[in-house]
Amino acid sequence: MKITQRPFGKTKNGEDTTLYTITNNNGMKISVTDFGANIVSIIVPDREGDFADVVLGYENIQGYENNRVGFGSLIGRYANRIAGASFVLNGKVYKLQKNEGENTLHSGEPGYHKVMYETDIFEEEDMISVEFSRLSPDNEQGFPGNLDITVTYSLTEDNELIIEYHAVSDKDTMVNMTNHSYFNLSGHNSGNILDHKVWIKSNKFTPTNDKLIPTGELWDVEGTPMDFRTLKRIGDNIDDDYKPLIQAGGYDHNYVLDNNRDEISKVAELVDEVSGRVMEVFTDKPGLQFYTSNMLTSVENGKDGAVYGIRAGVCFETQHFPNACNTKNFPSSVLKAGQDYEYVTIYKFSTR
Repeated sequence: MKITQRPFGKTKNGEDTTLYTITNNNGMKISVTDFGANIVSIIVPDREGDFADVVLGYENIQGYENNRVGFGSLIGRYANRIAGASFVLNGKVYKLQKNEGENTLHSGEPGYHKVMYETDIFEEEDMISVEFSRLSPDNEQGFPGNLDITVTYSLTEDNELIIEYHAVSDKDTMVNMTNHSYFNLSGHNSGNILDHKVWIKSNKFTPTNDKLIPTGELWDVEGTPMDFRTLKRIGDNIDDDYKPLIQAGGYDHNYVLDNNRDEISKVAELVDEVSGRVMEVFTDKPGLQFYTSNMLTSVENGKDGAVYGIRAGVCFETQHFPNACNTKNFPSSVLKAGQDYEYVTIYKFSTR
């Protein structure tokens, strides 16, 4: 295995950024940058041994400085939506940025995917890791507590991209970090993902109102277009006359994972039968946002000159449930002062 690094350009504030590329002995490569802890590329072989980049993204740092859609992004302090752009913790109301109507999406500014990180590199015989860290100061984005965060990206000889999240706060706070990579196993610039097949280990999902805020209910997937308990083509039901799909313009829903939160287990699978590429998702988080890039419209400065449009990629965002900070019957997203926030997500690539 090896790791290389090269300049990735200057930010508008004059900060020098670096692109780190890890290559394993199978030829798989991942590239990540210290600007925003963004995943820039994941290059894997198909069944014939031909390599392609399977995540949407940009050529240079200028693309990631804008990046309104969150390509490859570390999302925090709180991923997904918070109703009313506020929450109550220990009797105090905390007000956040309203950046999606009256609500908060992905915590507002400064987004975790648009700030610089300190970097450490760790090399082992069968794994190389890049660790990004920073202090999110008290009241950043409106959240309480100085939050020390690290996200570590590791590539193994088993073609696994391991993402480890860690955070500690000096005050009680809310934390819900995720990664927002858009996957297309045919290649990042190959068109839509409607022919990809998906399996999700989940019997229930969290329905929403028209603003995509969960109602607090848990609905069974049985007998609905939301059922991915057996491998199913994404395009089979995406345009069905079913209220949750109409509200979101496709799939953009939190699935209640049928997993043991004390251990990392397989919760989803993505299959592209044309290339033979397979991606398995493992995590110990309670939820998974399955998003078919319904709001992705005409991103014209993609890698290799790509123009990305609606449904050009699919996201598997492991998470706490959206708006859990305001929904008592959802698994808690409170991080107590001094306690460790620790979760792992693995994307494992293979062919069949």
